[in-house]
Amino acid sequence: MKFGTMEGRKDGRFVLMLMTSLLSVLPSFRLSAQDSSRISEVQSVLSPLTEAYGVSSAEGPVREAVRRLLPAWAQSETDTAGNLWVRVGRGDPVVVVIAHLDEIGFLVTNVRADGALELKAQGGFFTSLYEAQPALVHGDRGDVPGVFLPRDSGFARHQPPALLVSVGVGSPEAVRALGVRVGSTVTMPKQFARLAGSRATGRSFDDRVGCTALLLALRHLDRAKLRHQVVFVFSVREEIGLEGAAATAAALGTTVKRVHAVDTFVSADSPLELENFAVAPLGAGAVARALDNSSITPPAEVDSLVALARARGVKLQVGTTNGGNDGSMFTPYGAVDVAIGWPLRYSHSPAELVDLRDVASLADVVRAVAEEW
Repeated sequence: MKFGTMEGRKDGRFVLMLMTSLLSVLPSFRLSAQDSSRISEVQSVLSPLTEAYGVSSAEGPVREAVRRLLPAWAQSETDTAGNLWVRVGRGDPVVVVIAHLDEIGFLVTNVRADGALELKAQGGFFTSLYEAQPALVHGDRGDVPGVFLPRDSGFARHQPPALLVSVGVGSPEAVRALGVRVGSTVTMPKQFARLAGSRATGRSFDDRVGCTALLLALRHLDRAKLRHQVVFVFSVREEIGLEGAAATAAALGTTVKRVHAVDTFVSADSPLELENFAVAPLGAGAVARALDNSSITPPAEVDSLVALARARGVKLQVGTTNGGNDGSMFTPYGAVDVAIGWPLRYSHSPAELVDLRDVASLADVVRAVAEEW
């Protein structure tokens, strides 16, 4: 391009027109001032939650991060199972909104004679995603860096071998000296990363996005509008069997009329997925999980939730997906499970992908449920 000449100015106008045209077909890159403000608030909550570590059964750091992010008026309590509760409003019926604190990861089950750590997966995922990647062992004396060892054969296997971690020492005694023991949790280092427009990537968006939605709903909640008690629960050990939700459901018993599990909608909106199931495009809003592997939401309840969102001007999709949700633990006590999610790509991988606008709409749906439904 010849800058400073007539030809250069024409070239510059062409480039500007081309960029404008590209932006017109990439709406996620064009954010209004209001969108930018909402997304900044979402990021200010989601980023620290994402970067806190909390494998199932070791959620303490995440629970404390949630506690720090609660509004000043909120009174929280921790039950004997480790779930964090915030009660708002009074009277019947009781409605529960629940999101889980834990993330997938590993437990150390044995230390070999050569110092390698044997592992047990906490949650369901493809362990091959972790081979030859950095590891982080959460020991008694702090985090210890390591590496997930690659398989010792170049031949492909349908079933990957057991995953091992090395922390760089050669004996069980040296491992113990680092504060690592049987029962220590193991993850991969992670970081929240903002992408172009309103997209972000990281690990453990499942279910830190759900926790973010509950926190944002509490921050903006008009408590004067509440007509009954709403219990916001940040649950533990969801990934290994919905254990925290089971404890909460048992504690509340038959008093709960409706429960809203706020969790991932594993979406087919990714390049290699077939668009015949679980289609919920990123950027198109939160999702009513009408059906998954653990629950079926009555159609009348789905319709009521859709009408509520529409009256508030909040984007809400409806879809079916795989996976279970915490709300299914409440249905044996007579509660109706109306699960809510958000579309996520690459669930349970080290590089999950979310649109922050969907997180904002999810928080708006949760707030609407508490205030008006």
